[in-house]
Amino acid sequence: QVQVVESGGGLVQSGGSLRLSCAASGSVFSGYPMNWYRQAPGKEREFVAGISWTDSANYADSVKGRFTISRDNAKHTMVYLQMNNLQSEDTAVYYCNLVVSPNLIAWGQGTQVTVSS
Repeated sequence: QVQVVESGGGLVQSGGSLRLSCAASGSVFSGYPMNWYRQAPGKEREFVAGISWTDSANYADSVKGRFTISRDNAKHTMVYLQMNNLQSEDTAVYYCNLVVSPNLIAWGQGTQVTVSS
């Protein structure tokens, strides 16, 4: 069984920064691909950023240059999402997932990020 827990959300003013954390535990080895998604009210969940087995990162166009995903050097089942220059359109619940296989993806419960203008 795999558990994923996000943390670090909160309320921030426009232009501010937050760092989200995602910790995976259970029957997992280090280095699995992990991703961040977000879901704003009334919208579908969308991809934000992902990090691969080789720690290659990719981003949604809407966050490129502002968000950075990284993996903890010691705890390879923990990833971070550094979010800079936050805007009101970044307000959403942010979810982390861990991809054990195409048929086994573990999701966290999400953490709320609210950006005030």
